[in-house]
Amino acid sequence: MENEAVTLYCPNQDCLAPNPLNHKFCQQCSAPLPKRYLWAVGDVLNMGSPGDVLGDRYLVIQNNILLDTKPGILPQMPDLGKLHGSSLEQIKVYLRLFPHRLNIPQIYGILPGYGAASDKPILLLEQPPLYSVDSPLQVQLYPQLTTAWHQASSMRQLNWLWQIAHLWQPFHSQGVASSLIDADVLRVAGPLVRLLELRFDAHKSPGLRQLGKFWQQLLPQSLPPVADFIREISNFLIEGRISSPDVLIAVLDQALTQLGASQTLTVQVTTLTDTGPKRERNEDACYPNSGTVVTIPPQDSALAIVCDGIGGHQGGNIASNLAIESISQQLQEVTDLKVRLRSPTTEDPLEPSRILAILDDAVAVANDKISDRNDSEHRQARQRMGTTLVMALPVGHEMYLTHVGDSRAYWVTREGCYQVTLDDDLASREVRLGYAVYREAVGNRGAGSLIQALGMSGSSSLHPTSQRFILDEEGIFLLTSDGLSDFDRVEDYWQTEILPILTGEDDIISVANKLVELANTKNGHDNVTLALIHYKVQCSDSLSGVATPDLTLKAVIPDISSVSAASSGTQELHPTLLEGSHNQKTQVISKIQSSRLAKLPLNLLVLSLLLVLAGLLGYWMMQSRYRSNIPTPETPQTPSNSQPPQSQ
Repeated sequence: MENEAVTLYCPNQDCLAPNPLNHKFCQQCSAPLPKRYLWAVGDVLNMGSPGDVLGDRYLVIQNNILLDTKPGILPQMPDLGKLHGSSLEQIKVYLRLFPHRLNIPQIYGILPGYGAASDKPILLLEQPPLYSVDSPLQVQLYPQLTTAWHQASSMRQLNWLWQIAHLWQPFHSQGVASSLIDADVLRVAGPLVRLLELRFDAHKSPGLRQLGKFWQQLLPQSLPPVADFIREISNFLIEGRISSPDVLIAVLDQALTQLGASQTLTVQVTTLTDTGPKRERNEDACYPNSGTVVTIPPQDSALAIVCDGIGGHQGGNIASNLAIESISQQLQEVTDLKVRLRSPTTEDPLEPSRILAILDDAVAVANDKISDRNDSEHRQARQRMGTTLVMALPVGHEMYLTHVGDSRAYWVTREGCYQVTLDDDLASREVRLGYAVYREAVGNRGAGSLIQALGMSGSSSLHPTSQRFILDEEGIFLLTSDGLSDFDRVEDYWQTEILPILTGEDDIISVANKLVELANTKNGHDNVTLALIHYKVQCSDSLSGVATPDLTLKAVIPDISSVSAASSGTQELHPTLLEGSHNQKTQVISKIQSSRLAKLPLNLLVLSLLLVLAGLLGYWMMQSRYRSNIPTPETPQTPSNSQPPQSQ
């Protein structure tokens, strides 16, 4: 397909100059030119042929695949107030599954006027599992899981099943579990399972038995170390012996631990923090100390932490340093954890749920130390100091991440760069509640206001998000404050600045310095702090299936009473709002401030009011019924059908 007349417009609102499609930077202002490929869902028969431009902006690459030639302009969004029925529910499912956007594409906008019916617009999904080959016009989908299966290592084969197991419960609850047993939409990009789109369940959602039957299809090409295990676990699912996703995850965790003990993990960590060109003081903090390089081995632990203080001159730097000091000290004092970091082959490794609990507890203690200091100094409302947090801890074959606030973690592989944390801000909450598409929500007033951070109140109302990832190949985790991540700098520059670590063209220390320089020159409005974690994995087996001779994996169903919720990453809502913008340090809003109500969605306020009224009405009815059933000499019993009218 060739269309030389098609150009890519600069996303810089002060420029918007046209550029050739194959350019990476604007000819006029040097701004990055993002290539936003989109997957169209709906009636695409009338969308046009390759080379056509739809809606004066979307270039048709091939069937279902479009390129947005005007990425600086907000796409047309679905009107959630006017849509109804299946169209509205389809969109809301994507929004509710927003916390799982690492695995599923999200709604970018709609393509009106091309669907079979006006009330069923074509949905445009961003970040689908595809990549360009040699030019922007040569695009390929990542392979189906069933196609790529025979090329994966044993660890990766189990890793893919483990990800599917984690997705099963949220997908089943939203009526899209069929997506996880549909070979066409179930794609893989390196270590990640990535879906092309969501397939909605027909009359009845599939159960774990259907999942077991789908996994049975993988047996002929499963590698010897895991083939018997996959056969057993598939049979257990079909027979109903594994009856819940939590048990399934626990069984897979046991096998991954055994297999992970036969692989070697090396880790290198470096941190860097800078005040920036416009700030008088640095309110960020990091662990280990800025400029430090830590490696495993010989060190036991490669804990990395980034904090972004909140409170300006009122103490943001104090809060961030308190958090660093508290968390790093607690994790150093956990003897069991240190032993298992030294010896991942120990016969009694820490359970994932225990590690997650250790991280959450450390965050809770740090939160209370900051909160108690606020209370002792009588800090209220905007005077309270706090901090965001993102930290990473490699343990054996896994990477554990915990975050609070809008400091982020990115995962860089040879296939792509993925934001793996979800900001605790109003925009993300609007999406998760089904009120708005993300690209629309981030443009709303106060979209970047935080809903939680360390130190704002006691830990009982704090909800950190903890996740874990299976490491089966070389990769990089980037932890960063918003001094770097603002304005999509990581997404725009990861290929030129971070990927060279994986290709051997640059080292981790040099890249850290370049990223700080990038943040200061391209953003420059804030402090910038980052941690780079470069890990390498050497698996015991190769594509030929050769493995440790005495390694035999067995599917063992654990005692149901000992199975804890192994899945993680669910984001909790927190009522505390922290107000801020990309151009200034985040400010604190009191929990009792009346302006907070103005920020809540109208639908949420109406729902809350209805719930209160329903509760009062129910209480009144119960009391009336109770009194009416007690006869007195003076008053006859009220007839049983005499009830107050219900509100509509």
